[in-house]
Amino acid sequence: MTYKVNDWGSGFTADVTITNRSSSPVNGWRLQWTYAGNQKVTGYWNSTVTQSGQQVTASNATWNGTIGAGGGTASFGFQGSYSGANATPAAFTLNGTACATG
Repeated sequence: MTYKVNDWGSGFTADVTITNRSSSPVNGWRLQWTYAGNQKVTGYWNSTVTQSGQQVTASNATWNGTIGAGGGTASFGFQGSYSGANATPAAFTLNGTACATG
């Protein structure tokens, strides 16, 4: 999973790509993470994003719910605002399982 940020000081966009490295497809996905600061998601695309405090959940859209086995990907993005620091989340889970970043 990759999390790439374009930051302009008090706002940012993030592009996220989930890569399925397993031998089975993922049918329906939910990616979750927690912000350390006061980041707020203000818009999104290619997913549905909800936020409760610092906890964020992104779920598949109707057209990208299946991620093919052996390297298939799904991508989405969002826009956010913040003050202070905009640290990258320390950990992500995909359907409740920790996922590698990089």
